[in-house]
Amino acid sequence: MDSIWTQTARLPAFNSLQSDLRTDVLIIGGGMAGLLCAYKLTRAGVNCALVEAKRICGGITKNTTAKITSQHGLIYDKLIREFGVERARLYLEANQAALEEYRSLCRGADCDFEEKDAFVYSTDSRKKLERELKALDRLGFDAEFVENVPLPLATVGAVKFKGQAQFHPLKFIAAIAGDLKIFEQTKVLEIAPGKAVTGGGTISADKIIVATHFPLLNKHGGYFLKLYQHRSYVLALKDSPDVHGMYLDEDERGLSFRNAGDLLLLGGGGHRTGRRGGCWRELEKFVASRCPDAREVTRWATQDCMTLDGVPYVGPYSKHAAGLYVAAGFNKWGMTSSMAAASVLTDLVLGRNHPCAELFSPARTVLRPQLALNGLESVLGLLTPTTPRCPHMGCALKYNAVENSWDCPCHGSRFGEDGTLIDNPATDDKR
Repeated sequence: MDSIWTQTARLPAFNSLQSDLRTDVLIIGGGMAGLLCAYKLTRAGVNCALVEAKRICGGITKNTTAKITSQHGLIYDKLIREFGVERARLYLEANQAALEEYRSLCRGADCDFEEKDAFVYSTDSRKKLERELKALDRLGFDAEFVENVPLPLATVGAVKFKGQAQFHPLKFIAAIAGDLKIFEQTKVLEIAPGKAVTGGGTISADKIIVATHFPLLNKHGGYFLKLYQHRSYVLALKDSPDVHGMYLDEDERGLSFRNAGDLLLLGGGGHRTGRRGGCWRELEKFVASRCPDAREVTRWATQDCMTLDGVPYVGPYSKHAAGLYVAAGFNKWGMTSSMAAASVLTDLVLGRNHPCAELFSPARTVLRPQLALNGLESVLGLLTPTTPRCPHMGCALKYNAVENSWDCPCHGSRFGEDGTLIDNPATDDKR
């Protein structure tokens, strides 16, 4: 069940750490966010090193659908209501800037970069689309309403963002990672002020960036309450329609579409990790009824960290952890969010102001409805009198018969049937 990206790219390999190391900035986590931080800091002349517990891009990055867009669902109407016009504009500008930076970097990289329009469609609510268009008009952004879209399902229209993009994420990483100081197979066992202990040696650093998808430390920042994880599924289909763009249903239970070469990537079937959902069965049913001539080439699943308010957590890890920074909670939009996060963190590490630092600050209010839902899920997980338990914080694991794994509904850790850790925030295998 490898993604098409892992099947069609070859990433450089790096040695593991074998001795103590001194560096100005340490980056923990070798996904897109961590690698972009390392790239931008290195380009700025900073002595930095990146450590990855396994292989770079071996986690979530390899399973993205790789859309580079500032259109993150119908988010701008929501951002204006909850944050105000100016902060909503900052979010839009940060992601548009990320798109442009990818556009610039990809000119020198063989990474299948393609400019594509992006669409959020609805199958039943034109009013939601109209509200989003009004919000975008207030932000001065040139979005369009489209009556008909070339999808194999009925819609009532879509909001169109022109000039967005898609690419091959692992080919892009292969193009930028070769000259970076990276240590693979180097698991961080402990983080303390100014240092990180690994299996191969202790790394001393003035500043540390945690870019591990779900933050490592429980005792700072309260991320176990501020984040939950969501799984979604993809089928790569041959002999399928060319949809001429990137599409997402405004309903979180809906489907996404994009082409990659001669394949159609169909996404959906999502659910909170540890709970039941449509999974691949939902996608298979759709293909059978709407694209009967399509042939499945491969399938895969991914997992996303979701924040309380739809905006990532990027900045100081907590007020009690000086010199420690975090990038997490990309809400299914890891490509542009990773670039935006790397820009914010580069400025913060260099002591410069960034206009979006306050917007993305992990210290912003947690008084959101999702906080209560996350708390309830944790309480239920802790009180459920079953085994096995998750080693992260002790919640009861649920068996995922579709993927043959043990999943934690509290914080999203996943384990193979043999107990081997698949997804964090747990750091150890299940006993």
